[in-house]
Amino acid sequence: MGKVNIVAAINQALSQEMERDGDVVLLGEDVGRDGGVFRVTEGLLSKFGPDRVIDTPLSELGIIGAAIGMAAYGLKPVAEIQFMGFIYAGLEQVFSHASRIRSRSRGRYSVPMVIRTPYGIGIKPPELHSESSEALFCHMPGVKVVVPSTPYNAKGLLVSAIRDPDTVIFLEASRLYRSIKADVPDELYSIPLGKADIYQEGKDFTVVSWGTMLHRAAEAAEDFDCEIIDLMTLRPFDEEAVLNSVKKTGRLVIVHEAPRVGGFGAEIAAFAAEEAIGYLKAPVLRVAGPDAVIPMARLEDHYMPSRDRIRKAYETVMSY
Repeated sequence: MGKVNIVAAINQALSQEMERDGDVVLLGEDVGRDGGVFRVTEGLLSKFGPDRVIDTPLSELGIIGAAIGMAAYGLKPVAEIQFMGFIYAGLEQVFSHASRIRSRSRGRYSVPMVIRTPYGIGIKPPELHSESSEALFCHMPGVKVVVPSTPYNAKGLLVSAIRDPDTVIFLEASRLYRSIKADVPDELYSIPLGKADIYQEGKDFTVVSWGTMLHRAAEAAEDFDCEIIDLMTLRPFDEEAVLNSVKKTGRLVIVHEAPRVGGFGAEIAAFAAEEAIGYLKAPVLRVAGPDAVIPMARLEDHYMPSRDRIRKAYETVMSY
């Protein structure tokens, strides 16, 4: 066991799962010779060869479409899309085909593939490189959506995603890639999809978050006795964990960087209103990005929910 960052943890998961299962293949723009745009797949081409680590043309539609065909015929492709904003070109393939083949074939076929992509604000790149549109995929029955927030979880969740019989959108917060390190076992392990992690226990209110915002929500909570839930899997999310925590605390704050309207926080808030209304002592609050296009680099920090905005929500929910 050693302390590694998320890049290294994901690389370990890919390498070890490819060693274990010869059906696992990687494909995407520059995943081979260059090791991916963030060097997550570095070294895998020399280890597994060009038949299993495939550099593709610059066509997200083609990458996802090819991966669907591979998966339907027995392989387990892991497709990399360089940035989440580029995945929109392949959205039709995910929505019309990957999410529906099991239903369309009445269970004869499934699409056991993973689409990995960096997402979110924090590295100040050009337009379409900082998208946080996870809610789009949460609205697609047949697709799972996973967002790790620590190196340990990144490795274990990716292993489970590769082994899952359905399509998994695996979102990697670019801001976290190299900014945090944690102990990660050398051996292969898995973390089940659909289960949340109690990142911090507390009794005054519940915070639900994921990805980069989990860490910012925790920083803002230094003077509060709150329970913080790292959702990890957004679709399907761990309803039992959220419900049990809200029953205990009676208050709920949801923190994410995606725009507020239609963001996945709205689904969690609706769930709490439907299932825990008798336990709530205060309105459910959401701290989210503004309903605007993600700005260029100079204004990124103003767009992302700040520590002060999150603390204000904590103070507000405790004032009831």
